[in-house]
Amino acid sequence: MAGRWHHGSRLLGSGVTAGFFLVVLLTLPAQAGDVGQIKISKGVVSIERSGQKLPAAIGAKVQAGDVVTTGADGSVGIVFIDASLLSAGPNSVLAIDKFVFDSTTNQGAFESTLSKGTLSAVSGKIAKQSPGAMKVKTPVAVLGVRGTEFVVRAVGPGD
Repeated sequence: MAGRWHHGSRLLGSGVTAGFFLVVLLTLPAQAGDVGQIKISKGVVSIERSGQKLPAAIGAKVQAGDVVTTGADGSVGIVFIDASLLSAGPNSVLAIDKFVFDSTTNQGAFESTLSKGTLSAVSGKIAKQSPGAMKVKTPVAVLGVRGTEFVVRAVGPGD
């Protein structure tokens, strides 16, 4: 009898374990692409993702490949999963080119492009763990972030 109970508990345990991994795997695709979240959104702010323009309301998720745009009266604050903070001012175009982050080791890469407008940043765990792993490109320069805070302005045509 004891042998049967032991065999049954092993089967139950493996079923529970398989069920747990199935739940984890089913929830990953919906969250796997999310690298940040809009925390502040004022005026006209949008996210362009896969050719679609989405509203950038507070709480909206940001993904690698997104382009965040602010209007003449717009500003946006984004918190990323490594605790980096980016704030873009009016008439800004900010592309999140690459974001890879391992929360166990804090290793990763964060690359963005400010085509025009203003950007204020506070680096997170990626730049603290690997100085230079956070980069911001502008039309005339590439900034390798080694410190913790910076501000940059990119002037586009007609500005």
